[in-house]
Amino acid sequence: LGVTKQYLVIHLEDELNAGDYIKFKENINKLINGKPLQYITNNQEFMGLNFFVNENVLIPQPDTEIIVEETLKKSKELLLKNVKIDLCTGSGAIAVSLENFLGDKAEVFASDISTKALEVAENNNEKNNTNVRFIESNLFENIQEQKFNIIVSNPPYIRSNVINNLPKQVQNEPHLALDGGEDGLKFYKKIIEQACNYIENGYLILEIGYDQKEDVENLLKENKNYSEIKTIQDLSGNDRCVIAKVGKI
Repeated sequence: LGVTKQYLVIHLEDELNAGDYIKFKENINKLINGKPLQYITNNQEFMGLNFFVNENVLIPQPDTEIIVEETLKKSKELLLKNVKIDLCTGSGAIAVSLENFLGDKAEVFASDISTKALEVAENNNEKNNTNVRFIESNLFENIQEQKFNIIVSNPPYIRSNVINNLPKQVQNEPHLALDGGEDGLKFYKKIIEQACNYIENGYLILEIGYDQKEDVENLLKENKNYSEIKTIQDLSGNDRCVIAKVGKI
C-alpha cells in the first residue's frame, strides 16, 4: 500500500479496494514462487538506513553489518588518514553506510563490474544523502594509481556447484554476485594478490563464508604483504570477517 505501519494500525477496519487486492494477490504469488520479499517491496534496512534493492543486486544481510562496524573501528585507528574503497559494492550498502557514519572524516569510493548494480548503488547514495564516488571496474582494473587506507569487500564467495542447492529466494538473486568459482575463492585470490599494491599503511577487510576462514587466512599468509591477520565472528557465532594489515600503522 505504500503506507506506514502506524497508518495500518489506525485504519485496520478499512477495506482494500479492488486494485490493491489484486496487487496484493500478485505479490503473494511472487513470494510463493521464490521472489524475495525485498525485491517486491524494493527495500531493505541495513545499518539503520533504508536501501533500494532490485534483481540487479544482492539483498544486504544483517551479517554484513559486522564488516561495516569493523571498518569503522579501523577508521578511528587511522584518524585522519581515511580513503576507502568498497569493491563489489552491489547495492552500495557498505560504502553508503561508511560514508554516512564517517562523513567528512573519510573519502569513500565504491566499484562494481555491473553497470546495473552501480545504478542501484548511486540511487542509494542519493537516497541517503551521502557522497560516495563510484567507479565501474572489474576489481582493480579501472582503479589505476589511487591509494587507499582501507579496502573492504563482500565479494562473490559461493562455490559454483552449490548455487543450485541454495534456497529458491537466494537463487533468484544475481548469480554474478554469488558465484565465487569452483572453490569459492576466485575473488579472494585476485583481491588479496592485488590489494596490497593499493593499500598505503592500512587494512584489507573481507567478508567470508562461514567455512572459509582457514582458506582465506592461508591466502593472506602466503602473500607475505599482510600481517596481524584475524577473523571476527558475526552475532550467530559464524566466522564472517577477515582483517589483515598492510604496511606500518
